[in-house]
Amino acid sequence: MEQQLQKTPYFAGDAISIADIALYAYTHEANQGGYDLSAYPSVAKWLSRVAGDEGHVPITWLPEASGG
Repeated sequence: MEQQLQKTPYFAGDAISIADIALYAYTHEANQGGYDLSAYPSVAKWLSRVAGDEGHVPITWLPEASGG
């Protein structure tokens, strides 16, 4: 991951793709599995880019209850 993200901002190039969405799901919670990503600065920047994407929806998001 680190090597690819040193070359391109996203896994498939210059734009976010399904590859980024799939890999983000587990990577952003790697610390919960005991993985320390601090040695991977390109991965950390990528995580921020994906989280900051206008289409990003956090896993904790819930739709508002309808007023019906």
